Order: sequence, then structure tokens, then C-alpha cells
Amino acid sequence: MQLTPTIAIHMTASLIALVIGPVAMWARLGQTKRPWIHRAIGYGWVSMMIVSAIFIRDYGLPNVWGYTPIHLLIPYTVFWLVYAFRALAMKEIEKHRKAMIGLYLGACIGAGAFTLLPSRYLGGIVWSYFGLIN
Repeated sequence: MQLTPTIAIHMTASLIALVIGPVAMWARLGQTKRPWIHRAIGYGWVSMMIVSAIFIRDYGLPNVWGYTPIHLLIPYTVFWLVYAFRALAMKEIEKHRKAMIGLYLGACIGAGAFTLLPSRYLGGIVWSYFGLIN
């Protein structure tokens, strides 16, 4: 497999979301809340999650009309983003917080760990760079 534009866009958006997600969460912690940082970084994180979800592609999995099982992450991501923003609009801040943290853990950390399996494209690159696989 080679690095196509679709993979590059997905990987770039995913890595940006992985890095800026904790910044958005940090901006709402403790006594000193930074709402403008939280909001700005949060919108950026949501944008990167949407871009990442749109550009999911896996040619190695069974394919039906261009869709693979990994495409189930698209409605998962969209559902939780809509749920979190709806909770925010209803002033249910705790639901918003839990939804966003859950989405970060599931879509960024969980999917990221799956991506680093040696049989996956990025995992193969990373593990071969460190000399752990051929």
C-alpha cells in the first residue's frame, strides 16, 4: 500500500485531532478556566474529527459498494459530535464533557492503537522503523 492523498488527509487530520484534543480538555480544567482557548481548540478538534471520518479508507477489508466495516466509525463519530453539541445547547455540560472525552478516547486513542498494529499501514511503517518487524 502506498501513501495516497486520501490516506495522507486522514492521517494528518487524525494526528492533529490526537494532539489538540488534550489541549481543549486542559483549557476547562481547574480553577482557571480558559473558555476562549477551549472553544477555539474545540472547534478545530471537531473539524479534524469530521475530516478524518470523511477520509476513512481501507482497501484491505471486505468491500461492499466502496464501504468497509471501518466506515462504521463515520456514523459513530457524527452521532457523538451531534450528541455533544446538543448537550451543550441544552446546557447539559456534564453530558457534553463525557461525550467529548469518550469520543476522544474511542476515536483517537482506541482507533490510534488499532492503527499501530503491525499488519496496518502506519503500524508497519512505525514498527519497521524501530527494527521490530521486517
